Amino acid sequence: MRFKKWINPNFLQSISTQLNAKTQSSAKTQQSIKLSVITQFFPPDYAATGQLIEELVKQLGKQGVDIEVFTSQPGYAFRSDTAPAVEWADQIRIQRSRTAQLWPGRIRGKAVNGVLYTLRATLYLLKAWRRNNILLLTTAPPFLPVVGYLAYILFRLPYICVLYDLYPDIAIALGVIPKRNWLVGLWRVINKQVWLNAKGIIVLSPAMKQQVIVHCPEVAEKISVIHSWANPEAIVPIAKRENWFAWKYNLVNKFTVLYSGNMGRCHDIDTILEAAKQLQDEPIQFVCIGGGAKRDELIVEVERLGLKNFTFLPYQDQQVLPYSLTACDLSLVSVDATTEGLVVPSKLYSALASGRPIAVICSETSYLRELMAEANCGGTFDNGDGQGLAQFIRFLNRDLQIGDQMGKAGRQYLRSHFTPKVISQQYLHVLQQALFSDERITVSQSDVK
Repeated sequence: MRFKKWINPNFLQSISTQLNAKTQSSAKTQQSIKLSVITQFFPPDYAATGQLIEELVKQLGKQGVDIEVFTSQPGYAFRSDTAPAVEWADQIRIQRSRTAQLWPGRIRGKAVNGVLYTLRATLYLLKAWRRNNILLLTTAPPFLPVVGYLAYILFRLPYICVLYDLYPDIAIALGVIPKRNWLVGLWRVINKQVWLNAKGIIVLSPAMKQQVIVHCPEVAEKISVIHSWANPEAIVPIAKRENWFAWKYNLVNKFTVLYSGNMGRCHDIDTILEAAKQLQDEPIQFVCIGGGAKRDELIVEVERLGLKNFTFLPYQDQQVLPYSLTACDLSLVSVDATTEGLVVPSKLYSALASGRPIAVICSETSYLRELMAEANCGGTFDNGDGQGLAQFIRFLNRDLQIGDQMGKAGRQYLRSHFTPKVISQQYLHVLQQALFSDERITVSQSDVK
């Protein structure tokens, strides 16, 4: 008890007061956030971005954030192409615009739908801005963050941009717009103004951060790299012999290689096809679940070559995903070399949750190589290296135990880094910093628990 003689009671009181103030400030911060999330895609749409946002807002809601979602009528749904104009889910208000989905499978149709939705989002903000004190806008559609900029100019509402894809860079890489087109210059000017006035910018990979900095170095300090995620409680490894989906599509007794998700212009499908050609006489089945611009092209090429080792299935309902994602022995993830650093494959995270080994096709400089090495959950292959991919598949087919070890390592890596709870805390930290930066309230990462 002697140490009490050396401690000033006033000092103890000061420390206690500071700790209480800090705790109250942190609690006040969470309770004070009234967030409006603006994104075109949201369930019942099966678009991956919408499903991710749904999980994110649920997690943020559990942490005391008051949330309102403004989205569109579903364009990619299973059971219905309409949803309630206003509904409540887990104390989250969801409001949907009346925008129709015109020609959703075509580039021009998607652009028109995006413009219509963006106009609706602008009208929504003109009416609803008083209900919220911060905005979170995605690049779905690509020009949607402009709405945040307008809200800041008109109402001084702070906003955060979530960059799923980088435009116009992707359009240039895919040959949709010439590099020296006037539209590219205008788009870059608008992007710069949007980013400079944003309170925060969230990108999905270190490579995307570097791409943004190249175009606008002034915003480097406000960029946060926050990965996508998957829910390991919803997607649980299921043995193929206990999986009804595997039995239904005759996959139980075959080594199954799964590609699940969008087969779009940003994905490398040619390398997968080359590997399948080399394995066509072996007991190995390729299963492609989903859609996208390259899906029909792949089907035509498979039929032309007379390949029998492909199965094509449509997108699966969210309730089926835990079974479809685990009805395989290897999951595939691919990024086209031309779009490296411009997009991030969200299918990687659900593949990690499935507890299966993963083969990633990407460029030599991709951040995915470092991530895969850290997770120790599979292999990475250069774009065009169909032979290397085929050899890896043969290797796993001969030794299923090694594949099982890789799958377990990948799932553990996901649980440590990319769960909804872990990622939502990172989003909450960005929201707190953005909303309270003008009031000079600093919330350290250790406060977000």
